[in-house]
Amino acid sequence: MEPVFDVSAFRQALGQFPTGVCVVTSVVGTETLGVTISSFNSLSLDPPLVLFSIDRRAASLPLWQQAAAYTINVLSENQADLSGRFSRSLTDKWEGIACETRAGHGPTLPGAAAVFHCAHWAVHQGGDHLLFIGKVISFRTFRDRHPLVFSKGRYAALENEGFADQSWPLASHY
Repeated sequence: MEPVFDVSAFRQALGQFPTGVCVVTSVVGTETLGVTISSFNSLSLDPPLVLFSIDRRAASLPLWQQAAAYTINVLSENQADLSGRFSRSLTDKWEGIACETRAGHGPTLPGAAAVFHCAHWAVHQGGDHLLFIGKVISFRTFRDRHPLVFSKGRYAALENEGFADQSWPLASHY
């Protein structure tokens, strides 16, 4: 008999890995979509690909599957309120938010630390999530803004700005 897998302990262990917090946006027909994610990741430099995932239970998932393009807004450390707003389903997430809009992309949230405009590349099965892969068409970064970080079930801040001068990727990766 296999031991019972402790999902709660697994989730706590995953919380030991800090992640950035993003809001992914898109427009499908007349619907403007927005969802908070912490699953944003780089995938490839050539071609420039990134990925994120959405829970299969998300009410908006059928619309996300139709999206031809996405905008990934990497939230700044002072945008925890936006993270909370876009993590709730079936609410008016856009009320009172003035966004920059660009034809063929999702809305850009003001104050983001970085923004990636992506074209749909692929969607893959990933257990209880779907993995969305986007090809980066354009991006902007604001180096004076610090990213919002999530770890151990709560928001965190980067404390040390004195990062080592190490080039990535490390030579040991190859």
